[in-house]
Amino acid sequence: MATGFRQGHQQQEGSMTQPLSIAVVDYEGGNLASAARAALRAAELSGIAADVVITNEPTAVLQADRIILPGQGAFADCARGLEAIPGLKDSILNATAKGTPFLGICVGMQLMAERGREHGVTEGFGWIPGEITLMEATGLRLPQMGWNELELHTQHPLTQGLGAAPHGYFVHSYALQNTAADVLLATTDYGGNVPAIVCKGNVAGTQFHVEKSQTVGLKILANFLRWDPKAPV
Repeated sequence: MATGFRQGHQQQEGSMTQPLSIAVVDYEGGNLASAARAALRAAELSGIAADVVITNEPTAVLQADRIILPGQGAFADCARGLEAIPGLKDSILNATAKGTPFLGICVGMQLMAERGREHGVTEGFGWIPGEITLMEATGLRLPQMGWNELELHTQHPLTQGLGAAPHGYFVHSYALQNTAADVLLATTDYGGNVPAIVCKGNVAGTQFHVEKSQTVGLKILANFLRWDPKAPV
């Protein structure tokens, strides 16, 4: 069922453009309302007609124009949360397989990896090479909590217009390790390079919380709403 949040931003009167449908996946993974509000705000600031719904209905996810998967807490708990709702994980897999753009946030990004090693070994979606392990940050506090600078590695539609020295808001103790260079759009420095934005085909993720990252986060969300993964980069 849809769970408590639906709003729309309409274009100017007379427009026949169908609003972009954005599904924020509800698997009791936390931060749902914040992510939905941020997506709607990004659409409003960009003049994009959009309907945002928090939902755990597989059909709604499968039919959405954009999928956002927030997440906070432990990898294993979030993976179990998805598995516990019949058809929900399959709807994400089927939608992304047919090309629907996907954005994972924090643990939502981590679930894109092959596996997580928090509270045992748990399989992820397998879209991004590598695994989620405890960060090695000698002399630094874990979790990493607060603002940190993003180092952009390549030009990409998702990172356009972020300006000089963009920062994201991070809260995590585990991070993606042993991934491939060609999926890294950005890293951050916390006792070494930490993957911050990843992308492969039509699926992307941010280790930091875009919904808490103010102007930078809203810009990334607006870029995501406009993103056509089939267009040349």
